[in-house]
Amino acid sequence: MERSIFAALLGGLLGITALGSLAFVWGPPGSHQPPPPPPSRVVGEWRLLDPVTYENISVFPVVTSNSQDTSAFLTLEEGLATGEVIVRESGSEAMVRGRDGRIVYVPQYNTGARVNQLVLINRSRRPLLLLAGELVSGGKQDRVIGKDRIVPIGAPPLPLDVFCVEHGRWTGASQQFAAANTIVHPSVRERAAVDQKQEEVWDAVRSGTIAQAPAAAPPAKMSMPSIQGAIASNGRTEAYEKIYVSRAVGVPIDDFVEEVQRRFAAATSGLKDERVVGVVVAYGGEIAWSDIFASGDLFDHYWNKLLRSYTIEALARPTYRAVASRDNAAEFLRHLNGHITEETDPGVYRWREITEGRLTQIELDALQPKTITLHRLLLHRTS
Repeated sequence: MERSIFAALLGGLLGITALGSLAFVWGPPGSHQPPPPPPSRVVGEWRLLDPVTYENISVFPVVTSNSQDTSAFLTLEEGLATGEVIVRESGSEAMVRGRDGRIVYVPQYNTGARVNQLVLINRSRRPLLLLAGELVSGGKQDRVIGKDRIVPIGAPPLPLDVFCVEHGRWTGASQQFAAANTIVHPSVRERAAVDQKQEEVWDAVRSGTIAQAPAAAPPAKMSMPSIQGAIASNGRTEAYEKIYVSRAVGVPIDDFVEEVQRRFAAATSGLKDERVVGVVVAYGGEIAWSDIFASGDLFDHYWNKLLRSYTIEALARPTYRAVASRDNAAEFLRHLNGHITEETDPGVYRWREITEGRLTQIELDALQPKTITLHRLLLHRTS
């Protein structure tokens, strides 16, 4: 009797288990289990995906479901293209009031232009976002913006701090500048945004990068170009933009960019209710840089320019093709604890720099219409 009862109970239990297993795998013909979400590491409001790798670069997408509305802000490229933003040599603009009471900007030629200062006028109905490292082309020399900032609506002509990236030229028929659709690569951008020293900016342009490979590292597996040669072989000026078109670079930059772009698009195509808002970038096994924005729209606007800048850096850093770990990349999403420097234009923006060891974090907060961090840069300093 006991054995029959035990057998019945065991048979029932096995039947329930089997039924449960069948219920788990059953589905209509042709149906498939949804693919698992991409592996990730969550830090605060951001989620870090696995890296997109190619040659010696690894790019970790940063995604969030909390993308902000940044449509109220104008970018430098958009403003220069439409004429809503004017950039001229310092001393070349005078502001006068017309007969109808409106402010009129009158060109003033043959005045004292300065290497490290331009004049910017925002004539649009939107506040203007500027990022350190954005290149403007023209005038007497090409320049890069020296610091993240916001230029409000109706602001008077702004004395804009810049750095020259075209050593050797100080001539030009036009006083006005155009968008170059270029952000300088991280080694140059670091010198402009963090060190704020013209000589070091020039040095970084000449050498392509100021990052040094470890002394014990064996020769690189990847054939690296001569960034210095790319500049030196293109005429009498050391013009930054010539890096992108020179054959001396040896590796087609556009091909490199397109391959990383293709892999990045494939890696981020399955996102649901999330947007890519930034990246963490590594060269070989070294995490070096991150750019994160308040919205997916802002990231999309800057992404191609940023990727081209990361590519130049990759081509200038001889290293093995090691892949950095996601845990190390996640460290670039944490907020630093260290020395803080702040600058504020009341009611417009707040710029903040935090230094912790060899890490530097720079944040730009818009204060209107509400307080949001438009751009966050974190870098491992090479100096």
